[in-house]
Amino acid sequence: MLPVALTIAGSDPSGGAGIQADLKTFHQHRVYGMAAITLVTVQNTVSVSHVEMLSADLVRQQVIAVISDVPPNAAKTGALGSLEVVKAVAALAAEFAFPLVVDPVMISKHGARLISPEAEAALKNELLPEAYLVTPNIPEAELLCGLEIRDEKDMLRAARRLCHAGCRAVLIKAGHLDGPPVDLLLDGDEVTRFAGVRVDGPHTHGTGCTLSAAITANLALGMTLQKAVDRAKRFVQAAIGTAPGIGHGHGPLNHWA
Repeated sequence: MLPVALTIAGSDPSGGAGIQADLKTFHQHRVYGMAAITLVTVQNTVSVSHVEMLSADLVRQQVIAVISDVPPNAAKTGALGSLEVVKAVAALAAEFAFPLVVDPVMISKHGARLISPEAEAALKNELLPEAYLVTPNIPEAELLCGLEIRDEKDMLRAARRLCHAGCRAVLIKAGHLDGPPVDLLLDGDEVTRFAGVRVDGPHTHGTGCTLSAAITANLALGMTLQKAVDRAKRFVQAAIGTAPGIGHGHGPLNHWA
């Protein structure tokens, strides 16, 4: 049967991030994509001017409707917005019979907040323990674990702290550190490094969404976690390196990579 993946995330009308990037990524991996929208943004490659949160009940109904009819092989979350939505998704995730990748989106590329401050604690305490994998970047990992991260040793300390908080596995992305971007995966006691090549340029909008979506698609295809992350990392590397140069600001990746 055709593999299926679900994204529970916000909408980006410019198409570079959010559910639009997730669905493009699922499709490129030959995985059928479904989406439950949590919030709607008004944004382009230059700025975010408005964020409208959807009600927790509407989000819950979307998820229940799709998984009751077309059970996914894997799912992911992106921007969740409110405390009520975080709690609703965490309650649903406790019953999921498939792996959930949590991309703990907090701030957009343009600095707009995509989760309320009161929802951050619920994200950490209620949703992360239901995750098969959580994929924070450096600022998100610092907020979630309360540590300053300056190098790989700090990344490993942060990953261990998040695992102790209930996460099954943690992938900390190193793009915000100086030097080559070496992401770190902690799965139980196993540590795996995923090296990359830094590409200079502004066209990195939706990088985190695309990476977590690619991992989710690979899990839906039946890959091991290490293989899913490795293949996703290589896909995003190629997508950044061949970005189409769309827009006047932080443009999107090449989702045909």
